[in-house]
Amino acid sequence: MRPIFDEKNPLIEIKHLQKVFGTKEVLKDVNLIFPKGSTTVILGLSGGGKSTIIKHIVGLMKPTNGNIHVDGTDISNCSEEELRAVRKNIGYLFQDGAMFDSMNIFDNVAFPLREHRKDLSEKEIEELVLKMLSMTGLDAKRVAKLAPNELSGGMRKRAGLARAIIMEPKIILYDEPTSGLDPITSDLITQLILKLQKELGVTSVLITHDMKESFKSADYLAFLFEGEIIEWADNESFKNSKNPYVQQFLDGSGVGPIQFNG
Repeated sequence: MRPIFDEKNPLIEIKHLQKVFGTKEVLKDVNLIFPKGSTTVILGLSGGGKSTIIKHIVGLMKPTNGNIHVDGTDISNCSEEELRAVRKNIGYLFQDGAMFDSMNIFDNVAFPLREHRKDLSEKEIEELVLKMLSMTGLDAKRVAKLAPNELSGGMRKRAGLARAIIMEPKIILYDEPTSGLDPITSDLITQLILKLQKELGVTSVLITHDMKESFKSADYLAFLFEGEIIEWADNESFKNSKNPYVQQFLDGSGVGPIQFNG
């Protein structure tokens, strides 16, 4: 049985988020909450603006209109100093792992600590890096010495996840965490997401097209369509949604209210 979350006091709340690039309105009116300690999966068509939402949560983009509250701070209207403080509590796993090619895995994972934790000794940094690599299921001491191009896709994702959690964040944002992985490795990443939620109490936000892994990990699912969230529900309720757009998406059908051009 999945836990019951306090939906009235979300850790992240998005209100009337609009984002316009030139003449293109990518996000029209997004309203969404992320209860503390929960995992929320955002679904939608390719190029529909899902990654744009999480880039707003971490402050990489500023909204055209609307507000994003993260742990009590309105990051759409905060100072750079306030934004840096918020970002320290957010881990971000990029789609490709976003490793620095010029650094080995140890230095990649250690990078956030060296940037933000000047109080730590190199010995303390080493202990934390090896701990986080082990937590993601990697052979820490062996992998730490390798370059990013010496790792498989799944290992790079896990190393990227170790870096995302090294600052012990309250929030982790995952951009296509299982993209390009085989089913067994995808399941391993999903189990890691669940493990981190349980052991660290993090609030997780996932962008993914992997429906099977979505339902394994999600406490809540949201469906983004034409710039708005047209469905938001807990796992079981979403599976049984009567929304025709959601039904078509879940069925993977080309027939329905969602029209494809070209």
